[in-house]
Amino acid sequence: MSHTIAAISTPLGAGGIGVIRISGDDAIEIADKIIVPTSGKPLSSLKGYCAAHGKAVSDGQSLDECVALVFRAPKSYTGEDTVEISCHGGIYVTNRILRAVLDAGARPAEAGEFTKRAFLNGKLDLSEAEAVMDLIGARNESAMKVAMTALEGALSKKIDSLCSVLLSASAHMGAWVDYPDEDIPDLDFGQLGESLTEVRNELSALLDRFDSGKAISEGVDTAIVGKPNVGKSALMNMLSGYSRSIVTDIAGTTRDIVEETVRLGSVVLRLADTAGIRESDDIVEAIGVDMAKSRIERANLVLAVFDGSSGLDSYDKEILSLCENKNVIAIINKTDLPSKADTDFIESAIKNVVYVSAQNGDGMRELTEKVEALLGTDRIDTTQAMLATERQRRNALSALSAIDEALDGIAIGVTMDAINVCIDSAIEALLELTGKKAKEAVVDEVFSQFCVGK
Repeated sequence: MSHTIAAISTPLGAGGIGVIRISGDDAIEIADKIIVPTSGKPLSSLKGYCAAHGKAVSDGQSLDECVALVFRAPKSYTGEDTVEISCHGGIYVTNRILRAVLDAGARPAEAGEFTKRAFLNGKLDLSEAEAVMDLIGARNESAMKVAMTALEGALSKKIDSLCSVLLSASAHMGAWVDYPDEDIPDLDFGQLGESLTEVRNELSALLDRFDSGKAISEGVDTAIVGKPNVGKSALMNMLSGYSRSIVTDIAGTTRDIVEETVRLGSVVLRLADTAGIRESDDIVEAIGVDMAKSRIERANLVLAVFDGSSGLDSYDKEILSLCENKNVIAIINKTDLPSKADTDFIESAIKNVVYVSAQNGDGMRELTEKVEALLGTDRIDTTQAMLATERQRRNALSALSAIDEALDGIAIGVTMDAINVCIDSAIEALLELTGKKAKEAVVDEVFSQFCVGK
């Protein structure tokens, strides 16, 4: 028997409704203690997928009008008996009804515990559970579609199909090795190699799409860099759509890092407007410059801004040097003024160049296209299976490494036992990815990142 848990599943704040969710063996019995249906019939008399209007009460005091939805196991989100109480939205009333539910015998749910129970009861696997949080956190349509594709089982089906190929190969090898006297077909090493190569290619494709998928779902750490007064803060304001950074003609206005999250096409950018890079005797500004250089190192995308109305100097060239081997787009700003910059030099150093006027908002479409092309989000098919988390990526890499070892073993003629060990390692990694053989610590880590009430 599982403990019955309860939590508020809607945001705490004024709103149309608030929802308190109860799940567990005693969910309906506990709800019956505080819900007085208008019909006079207890909730325990209702079939699943039925609702009852009534009042929530505690110690004889009426707390609110409400609607109680009854879901009976196993046909519920968690796979357990579940009751969802919808009341008027508001911090006090929802908390007061939750307290009444807890006083009636439920315990407070932990973060992600409802979805964890859904996983443990076989309602969804680990990758689908992670998609739930991605769906909740989706910031644009592409992110929503990617999360829904995962929630509908696209990744799970892909991993299951790869496991099926590996399990078939492993079973054949095991039988051939363990029962040499039986009438078992000889191993076809060419076919085995082809099967493993097919799995390898599928895993490689998943891993290749990982960064682009993360750019859609989680966003990209992006640093706006340049020397003072090239228009970094104006660019920040253009991208965010309002005056987020202070813009003046005085060089060195921005001394600290100003951060903002914006949506650019299909990509979420976590922007950081940094201090202008130059030598400075001002201690505060010098610290800001060091922070800007550090931010270039850590950023997944760099927007390097240059003043198109003036010639390049040593600071511009230092920035070009700092951006080597980075995902970088050169932004030549101030196209509304006569051009004086050595644009050929910039284009020879950086492949992706965009011309904008941050002051007038010109060049936004071209910048969006460059960012999407550089990050690969313009080529993402949101209906494809994609790895969504670092945990999933680690498991896929482990499986890929094990398959590479198996292929190397076939090439040099190692024993079948050794090759089968590699294949089994790949299977283990893939089964952990979907949660079919995940360790308890892995499961706990996944659900610890959920919000309470989900």
